[in-house]
Amino acid sequence: MVDKNIYIVQGEICTVVGAIKRNSRWNTHTPLDEEQDPLLNSFSHLKEILNNMKELSDVEPNIFLRPFLEVVRSEDTTGPITGMALTSVNKFLSYGLIDANHEAAAEAIENMADAVTHARFVGTDPASDEVVLMKILQVLRTLLLTPVGAHLTNESVCEIMQSCFRICFEMRLSELLRKSAEHTLVDMVQLLFSRLPQFKEEAKSFVGANMKKLKMRAGGMSESSKWKKQKRSPHPPRHMVRSASGGLEQAPTTTLSNNNLSGGVPFIEQDSLSVSDSVASSMSIPTDSGLDTCSKATSREDLTDLDQSSSAATTPSTEPGHLYTQSECRQVEHAQSASVESIPEVLEDGESVTEHSDSSSLHDMDYVNPRGVRFTPQQTQRDGAALIPYSLPCLRELFRFLISLTNPHDRHNTDAMMHMGLQLLTVALEAAHIAPYQSLLGLVKDELCRHLFQLLSVDRMNLYAASIRACFLLFESMRGHLKFQLEMYLKKLMDIITSENMKMPYEMKEMALEALVQLSRIPSFVTELYINHDCDFYCSNLFEDLTKLLSKNAFPVSGQLYTTHLLSLEALLTVIDSTEAHCQAKVLNSTTQQDHSAEMVLAEGECSTNDRTDTTTGTPIALIHLVYFLENCIFILAEKKEPKKPHRFSSCLPDSQELLDIRNKKKLLNSGTEQFNQKPKKGIQFLQEKGLLSSPMDNNEVAQWLRENPRLDKKQIGEFISDRKYMELLDSFVNTFTFRGLRIDEALRLYLEAFRLPGEAPVIHRLLETFTDTWHKVNGSPFMTNDAGFALAYAVIMLNTDQHNNNVRKQNIPMTIEQFKKNLKGVNGNTDFDQDMLEDIYNAIKNEEIVMPDEQSGLVKENYVWNVLLHRGATSEGVFLHVPAGSYDHDLFTMTWGPTIAALSYVFDKSLDDTIIQKAIAGFRKCAMISAHYGFSDVFDNLIISLCKFTTLSSESVENLPTVFGSNGKAQIAAKTMFHLAHRHGDILREGWKNIMDSMLQLFRAELLPKAMVEVEDFVEPNGTISLQREETPSNRGESAVLSFVNWLTLSGAEQSGQRGPSTENQEAKQAAMLCIKQCDPEKLITESKFLQLESLQELMKALISVTPDEETYDEEDAAFCLEMLLRIVMENRDRVSCVWQTVRDHLCHLCVQATESCFLVERAVVGLIRLAIRLLRREDISSQVLLSLRLLLMMKPHVLARVSREVAYGLHELLKTNAANIHCTDDWFTLFALIECIGAGIKPPASFKVTSTTPDIDTGAQSDSELSFHHLSEVSLDRGYTSDSEVYTEHGKSRMPRSVTDVDVTSSGWLVVGKDDLDISKVAASGSKTLLNPLVNQYSLSLGQDMGFHDTKSLIKCVESLSFIVRDAAHVTPENFELCVKAIRVFVEASLNGGYRTYEKKKNHKYDSQKSRVRRKPRDKEGASRRAKASSQRPSRSHSDDEEDEGVPASYHTVSLQVSQDLLDLMHTLHTRASSIYSSWAEEQRRLEPVGKKIEADSQTLWTSCWCPLLQGIAWLCCDARRLVRMQALTYLQRALLVHDLQTLDAVEWESCFNKVLFPLLTKLLDNISPADVCGMEETRMRACTLLSKVFLQHLSPLLSLSTFAALWLTILDFMDKYMHAGSSDLLLEAIPESLKNMLLVMDTAGIFHSADSRTGYSDLWEITWERIDCFLPNLREELFKQTVIPQPVELVQPAAPCPPASELINVLSSLPGTDRSSPVPPSTPPMPTPVKMSPQIASPLIQSPTSQSPLILQPLASHLQVGGVPPMSLPIILNPALIEASCPVPLLPAPHPTEHSDTPQVK
Repeated sequence: MVDKNIYIVQGEICTVVGAIKRNSRWNTHTPLDEEQDPLLNSFSHLKEILNNMKELSDVEPNIFLRPFLEVVRSEDTTGPITGMALTSVNKFLSYGLIDANHEAAAEAIENMADAVTHARFVGTDPASDEVVLMKILQVLRTLLLTPVGAHLTNESVCEIMQSCFRICFEMRLSELLRKSAEHTLVDMVQLLFSRLPQFKEEAKSFVGANMKKLKMRAGGMSESSKWKKQKRSPHPPRHMVRSASGGLEQAPTTTLSNNNLSGGVPFIEQDSLSVSDSVASSMSIPTDSGLDTCSKATSREDLTDLDQSSSAATTPSTEPGHLYTQSECRQVEHAQSASVESIPEVLEDGESVTEHSDSSSLHDMDYVNPRGVRFTPQQTQRDGAALIPYSLPCLRELFRFLISLTNPHDRHNTDAMMHMGLQLLTVALEAAHIAPYQSLLGLVKDELCRHLFQLLSVDRMNLYAASIRACFLLFESMRGHLKFQLEMYLKKLMDIITSENMKMPYEMKEMALEALVQLSRIPSFVTELYINHDCDFYCSNLFEDLTKLLSKNAFPVSGQLYTTHLLSLEALLTVIDSTEAHCQAKVLNSTTQQDHSAEMVLAEGECSTNDRTDTTTGTPIALIHLVYFLENCIFILAEKKEPKKPHRFSSCLPDSQELLDIRNKKKLLNSGTEQFNQKPKKGIQFLQEKGLLSSPMDNNEVAQWLRENPRLDKKQIGEFISDRKYMELLDSFVNTFTFRGLRIDEALRLYLEAFRLPGEAPVIHRLLETFTDTWHKVNGSPFMTNDAGFALAYAVIMLNTDQHNNNVRKQNIPMTIEQFKKNLKGVNGNTDFDQDMLEDIYNAIKNEEIVMPDEQSGLVKENYVWNVLLHRGATSEGVFLHVPAGSYDHDLFTMTWGPTIAALSYVFDKSLDDTIIQKAIAGFRKCAMISAHYGFSDVFDNLIISLCKFTTLSSESVENLPTVFGSNGKAQIAAKTMFHLAHRHGDILREGWKNIMDSMLQLFRAELLPKAMVEVEDFVEPNGTISLQREETPSNRGESAVLSFVNWLTLSGAEQSGQRGPSTENQEAKQAAMLCIKQCDPEKLITESKFLQLESLQELMKALISVTPDEETYDEEDAAFCLEMLLRIVMENRDRVSCVWQTVRDHLCHLCVQATESCFLVERAVVGLIRLAIRLLRREDISSQVLLSLRLLLMMKPHVLARVSREVAYGLHELLKTNAANIHCTDDWFTLFALIECIGAGIKPPASFKVTSTTPDIDTGAQSDSELSFHHLSEVSLDRGYTSDSEVYTEHGKSRMPRSVTDVDVTSSGWLVVGKDDLDISKVAASGSKTLLNPLVNQYSLSLGQDMGFHDTKSLIKCVESLSFIVRDAAHVTPENFELCVKAIRVFVEASLNGGYRTYEKKKNHKYDSQKSRVRRKPRDKEGASRRAKASSQRPSRSHSDDEEDEGVPASYHTVSLQVSQDLLDLMHTLHTRASSIYSSWAEEQRRLEPVGKKIEADSQTLWTSCWCPLLQGIAWLCCDARRLVRMQALTYLQRALLVHDLQTLDAVEWESCFNKVLFPLLTKLLDNISPADVCGMEETRMRACTLLSKVFLQHLSPLLSLSTFAALWLTILDFMDKYMHAGSSDLLLEAIPESLKNMLLVMDTAGIFHSADSRTGYSDLWEITWERIDCFLPNLREELFKQTVIPQPVELVQPAAPCPPASELINVLSSLPGTDRSSPVPPSTPPMPTPVKMSPQIASPLIQSPTSQSPLILQPLASHLQVGGVPPMSLPIILNPALIEASCPVPLLPAPHPTEHSDTPQVK
């Protein structure tokens, strides 16, 4: 079967042949002879071949293409026929009929390219001709873009491109065709550059040879060695002139010259296009246009050589300007055939297309094109040369040509051409990565950047925009090679942005800003700017300057926001955005890592930190970094280079500190440079002082600095190095140059561009002499003498001046080469210099001036500056460091946050547009996130402060706040953002807390806070909470009713109606405000404070304390609100409360202890303190400190404490109920019981807690709670573990009196000295005063002797409840609190005695009202002080039920107080009965455990002293109550207690103590007229008491007998019997007492106590004394009882009249004292004396003085206390009981070192 493709070809043959024939017939009217017509002949020949073929692939492509291509080439065919042939060729290409793998494909393709680019045809009319040109474009495009196109040679590609350019730039063609050409070019450029990675860089030698052939240049100007000489001559190209002289005038065809496209010369020079008048109508000017474009010559020669651009340092081009001769100028004779003339090919190297000596190696490998077709290179011969597929050379030439199109200084380049060039360059840059190709990179660095920057100055927007776009692509991909170009570009953009030029279009600024935004969005671009420029000694601080510029530009001058301002902000925010993204990613990364580790550890793996997830990407930042870094590495490897690092850095990623040091050094260098530019010596000196240059001056170092610092003034350098003082410096300076291998003029050029040559001849002489000496030496002395070199150098300078100095040129004609040579004749040591060298020097100087710095302006200066830039870029200074994105975010953010936040704030403030406001808020949030990530507290504070400002909360007055805030959307957004940020990043908030708390306070004042925040716990209120905000009363705050009435009268009706209520708008606004605040969730700040870092928490608390209003704006509620928040925060942070406790305690101390009057704030402080204690006691680490802090309450002024007693009582009850089990230490219990006693019973606090001065002498900063109460806890507690009032030192700050360990008895005996006052009282007593000042002084007292104040009933009841709670639960009674508990009960017994009448005060205002009485003071309030003074009058009482009745005692009170007394009795009884078992269990427990502290004894002595005795005293005290019911109950309890089984274990001494401490004082007290109303009841009580006395006496008679003091005891009992006989008014006692007495006497007699075998009567002395005493009041009793007994006359020891016993006997009595009581610390020293001695107090007082300087305690005679109405005083003085003496003395009488104790001798200071 025949291949279908053959039919296709045959079909095309028919079409073309038919057309040719038709055309011929129509023209000549005769049929064409196929044999004679070459075109038809070739077609018929092809037909025959095809007829014999089965497969088209068997036919060489050339064979079936040739006839068609001939038609295309033929001058005689018309346009339509040529068009048909082109269509056929296009079809063959499109259908893939040419097999790319065919060995002859390359040749066929080459032929095709040649034919199409040289197509000729006879023109008809412009439209038809354009169709043909269109087809040519189409074929060229298809040819290049199909796979076979890869076979094209470099030359063909250049030709194809040039043909397209020709059509594109031919202005006479229609726009459609030109645009088509443009699109074709875009596609071609894209294809060519996308193939760039498949090409290799060739060897330099080949590049030079090869490039000569590739010249896309149609101009005849000689291209100088550097593009800088592009001063184009205005005359037409030379070959044009020749062709014109060749008779262009009479030629009927128009020649379109091949103008120099590379130089940008418009290729139609109007003056060269003269069209003859005789041109036939069928021919129009445009016809030949496209054809001429396609001459091969043009394409070969027209692309300019690239050897100089392939490396930046190339020497001037070896190729002089070509003279483009036109070897054939073909004119067609007849006017009918419009031949399109092509300039023939001028191939310099014979006909060979290319010389491939060393290129074969490059193309040995197969090439697979993008469509997957494999090309195997074949050595197809064509004209004797191998056809090599195109590669880098044509791309390089195309690139160079495109760059040349963009040169704005070339006047041949039209706007359209420049725009086209930019457009195609953009495509090239988008399609390929050019950096790895040195030859292309050289062009980019030099010409491309240069032209692009020059285009930034043009005022044509399309060029400006296109160049900005191209620049972006350059710096995006190649900034690593364009360090200084980038600097220049950014400076240009900054100049544009800041330009004040009114003519500059606004759009240009906008585009410049957009360019900056776009650049800064390139990952790590900004970081690299900072590293490579800001951290480079001799570069501008680009990043810093940009930031400043953008920040400044974001602030509108007029107040109106324009796009430029927003763009500036956006550019600033790009840094923030990227930094924030990196931070987020790091957070995400760390959380994912934590998640992984958590999952490994825990099955559930819930990781608390993972609160934020990045929804955009799951890629961890580390991976992104790695990928980026690897890309960099690959990029570097692709360039086959080691990654370079600048000298100034120690590594490729220097740390922040290193960068900081560099920047500091840079600042110093800049200062030094500035000073040098004014006065060189000064600058050098400055740098030496700063240690940047060594001192003394090192010439080499200074020379190096002069060379490398581009900012130095060249003129100053010239003067400095030419100074005679620094001759050596000049040598060093010259030695910094590398002159080896340079011709003298080149070396001189290098030398003179480094400084400004001074004008004085001697100086010039010196500078040149040093130069020539050095040059001569390093180049191996090429001249005869050094002087010859010197003369030549001078001649070069003269030549430079002659050729280029305008002033010289005006007067003289510039020197010629001959004159130059002549001038130097015989100078080289009498011989001539090498003439060729002189010629080269002449040409070099003529063509390019040696620029003297600071002298030129305009283009010359620009060229010079650019040269310097390129030169710096080629040195190590040009090394550009690539860093991973996010490397130096910390540093960048430090530099940008200030300007950015300022700009954001400004834009937020000024803008009304929602999107912009949201953008600003997003910016704030990102800044916050970054500052949180890096821990920048100052940034975050700044941000919060800015936002606070925008919330208007602090600036607006409280009255207007709800309305203003509620109607201001922006303020609400700010508030939400502020609270959101504080919630999220509170950890790093420091100063900002104050602003937030200020705002909170304002919200509180304006009543916008949620209800939960203003309601606080309260102990007394029934519902448990109280509101901090008072409900408004109709009258205005603080105004009296009169005032409000006056106001009401003065208001007009209208105003009144306005006053009635807020308008609906206001209400709506307030609703909106409240809703907003609810969303802000301010309470979360408090509840989530537990997650704050400690430092932030401390700042928050400081802020709350400092926000508390000052004296000026004092408002109690505000202060209370702040306090409340502070307390809540402490409770939220109970886990680490120890860190903040001191602060809170000091604040509370200030509020409570300093308060001089009670107020709402004090009440809240007190309640707060107790609430804290309740919450914190569970925490072992802090509980003791917290309890010690409760002592603050005891330090309050008594009247203030009294006013808050109820709160405290209720609070303490709560505390004990919840935390009793957590209190272990005696000190803590001591605090609690002291408080309970003060609050419930009104006892004055222990003296140690008094604050003496008005300012507390607590140094709040340094003193801890423990110091408040004791100097050393350990010293106090000693072994016993508890401290009673008597041993607390008298005044805070004075040292305490130490006590011995064993004086338990003193403390527990109930005879307690409180404070110094009591001692003073005893002094008064000693002076003989009869008035009894203090009941304590009497040893027979049951009272504790406490100084009772007034108490509040409810507090008392609550405190008793608390005590009852402790006692009733055995778990709460511990060795630490037992004795304190007992004491407290006794205190309450005293307080509740007689129902507490004596304490019931008619208090109208026990409490101030928490709602109405809170003091407010506003700054405007002038009467503030007086108002505060009158505060009490404004305080209606907080309603408490039993305080409401003013007169009398409320009925409920009696039942309550009765209940209290009964409770107390019950408590005492309970304790008394359980004491023994409790102590036993303690002792047992301690035996089981290791004994740590003091040993607990469960023996009767311990029980008696610490428990039984005090409790019995307490019960006995209630026996003296005025209420009969209580008395009777108490007596019953007492009797039951005394006769209880446990007490039977007591021995004699304890029983004696029982009489002295319990029964005797009770009887004494009962003699008082306690209840005058209830006489009978009192009689009965006294009778029961006496009976009890005798019962106890008789029950324990036998142990009592063992006492040495038995007689004294017995006589005291008789005394009481005597007293009671006379006490009653009825007969009850008169009958009962003798009976009791009889009983006792009989029992004693029966026991034989009165009998004595020794005495002569048989009766003891006791018998005598007894009857002597009884006879005083019952003279007949002896008769009744002992009738048979004979009584001898008694011997009276002491007469009543003279009550003074002999001193010796007293001493004996005293000496026996210590031995009489086991509780005494001294062992018995003398045998006991059986005979008691009566003693008078006057003698006793000096003897019983304490061994210390303590003032003596006087024991009053009993008589003085037992005076009962109608009974004469007793004549007998009391018998001194040793136990009593000791119990009433605050220190042991005769201390002696105790065996268990160390040598602490007790002392009283």
